[in-house]
Amino acid sequence: MKHRNAFRKLGRASSHRWGLLRTMVSQLIQHERIETTVAKAKELRSVADRMVTLAKEGTLQSRREAAAVVRGKDVLQKLFYDLSERYKDRAGGYTRVLPTRTRVGDAAPMAYIEYIDRPDELRRSRPPSVPPPPSEPQAPWLLSSLRRHWAPPAAVPSAADAYGSAAASAGDAEIPKNRR
Repeated sequence: MKHRNAFRKLGRASSHRWGLLRTMVSQLIQHERIETTVAKAKELRSVADRMVTLAKEGTLQSRREAAAVVRGKDVLQKLFYDLSERYKDRAGGYTRVLPTRTRVGDAAPMAYIEYIDRPDELRRSRPPSVPPPPSEPQAPWLLSSLRRHWAPPAAVPSAADAYGSAAASAGDAEIPKNRR
């Protein structure tokens, strides 16, 4: 079963894994593209996106949280000044993982992980998506098929009502299908 598998262990102890991710996210911020295995790249993606989100907040607390992860003051400066300005209009998804080759020594699948919207990126990124305009609230009985089935019947004018005839009586009205 896949319960409680929150992250990849990468065959390392917790402290070794966290040290590896700290070094890799620092290198990714510094170089903006690195090549690593696919599993490490997918695990690094969440940490790197979290660092950019902290940089976009720009508070003292977020700077301290990022400084606890990132190695080097120059990398921290680049994160809070360059990358936060680059992604100020984007709401997440700052990195991409591109599979590249199979490593010769152990046949491990390799991949590039890179920040998007950079000058020499491997693949052009789509522009930030514009949120859709807010829709009008619907009547509660229109929200689900069950509610639609039991919705109050719509007023259907009969032929007698259309011509103004008084010949139509209450017994002539048609019963809707969902009320039979």
